[in-house]
Amino acid sequence: METTDGAALDFAGVRAEFDLPTQFPSAALAEAELAVADRDRLVGDREDATDLPLVTIDPPGSKDLDQALYVETTRTGFRLHYAIADLGTFVEPGGALDAEVQKRGQTIYLPDGNVPLHPPILSEGAASLLPGQIRPSALWSIDLDKDGVPGQVRVRRALVRSIDQFDYDGVQATIDAGNPHPSIAALPALGRLRREHAVQRGALELQLPEQDVATDGNGGWKLTLRPRNNVDAWNAEMSLLTGMSAASLMVEAGIGVLRTLPEPDDGAIEWLRRSARSLGINWARTDSVAVMLAGLDPSSPESLALYMDATRLLRGAGYTAFDGTLPELTTHAGLGAAYAHVTAPLRRLVDRFGAEICLAVSADKPVPDWVRAVLPELPGLMGGSDTLTSKVDKACLDQAEAWVLTDHIGQEFDAVVLRAEANSAEIFLTDPPVIAKCAGENFQEGQHIRVRLLDADVVRRKVAFEKVISDV
Repeated sequence: METTDGAALDFAGVRAEFDLPTQFPSAALAEAELAVADRDRLVGDREDATDLPLVTIDPPGSKDLDQALYVETTRTGFRLHYAIADLGTFVEPGGALDAEVQKRGQTIYLPDGNVPLHPPILSEGAASLLPGQIRPSALWSIDLDKDGVPGQVRVRRALVRSIDQFDYDGVQATIDAGNPHPSIAALPALGRLRREHAVQRGALELQLPEQDVATDGNGGWKLTLRPRNNVDAWNAEMSLLTGMSAASLMVEAGIGVLRTLPEPDDGAIEWLRRSARSLGINWARTDSVAVMLAGLDPSSPESLALYMDATRLLRGAGYTAFDGTLPELTTHAGLGAAYAHVTAPLRRLVDRFGAEICLAVSADKPVPDWVRAVLPELPGLMGGSDTLTSKVDKACLDQAEAWVLTDHIGQEFDAVVLRAEANSAEIFLTDPPVIAKCAGENFQEGQHIRVRLLDADVVRRKVAFEKVISDV
């Protein structure tokens, strides 16, 4: 599909603007192919856990499958088996592929295809936990009591075989119908318990609408809201539990790389309380921010506005590496705990290094020198790739919004004010789902208003709205 001026409706312009790589260096590809061909390295000194009935839960059509899980009930509570793709098997430290992966930092997802962290022969093939395939993994086993409190944690290298690949909506449907797959029949019970612990810890969940760009089936694009059902939340809790277990191992051993966020100061909390009062939201003095947010109705405009205001509390997240001396900050305020990235090594550089640290610590072995050598560089490498990914994501959304709205200049839309400023506001349109700036005066957060589309520039990727003044 093309625009009226003949320009193709793809994201080549975004790729060019941010100089995203289009292919891997030949030396990196050669190393990946050699690693796949050398099947003996897949076995090595590994536990055979291919009898575990692990399954994957990912968006439909996913091929880069990082995690497979099996949740079982035990006499004393639960046991989570969580297999993570083992990239340490395939990436030679200090080699050409390692250098390219460090340069990329993470997979960048665009609506018309991704820019992968690893060559597809690995990320969608030999390293991916595809169903029915024996794969090397870092296998976590975490025991929890009947209240969902974790106890013994073990991680080791193992061979695993996923028995099925599911998506979130499909799993949710089976749970709602009362016939979940046996491997995840205990997920709802454990997931609910872990969500309760998250609120008790002070974890902040902001249920803001998540925009997505999808094909419209005719060669163009449409804007959608990404649904998040209970299974999505429960599955995320399994990943968070593993990441918190990894952080505990790192802190105890005195070496690792954590995802950190400082606690918000009292001024920021009081500012949020004033915002809640102005929106008519009752926030008891005895309730934490997490408890208050968990009690909101995500569908109300007042809640959306307060979620947007609460994003202020999550600014300043970063990565903290340490070796020998614990840093002053070891926790992530948004999660209410120490946390480390280890569950998505196909898509994120730091997870491979985090996995190697945990594997060594759990086996009471020294952390490899090649890990220690790169450790101080990881915060900068990940920070740079996070910034780039955020810019690309925003550019793709901006481009799609301009394409979708270009034929609607002059039309009026219903909107909700998310954040009010002196002479403008951030607004949310539900149809089409657009978050944009709007010119005007006397905005009130949470207010329903009418807005008029003034411009939709597909070249500059800009849309402009103005507040409609009622004659009544």
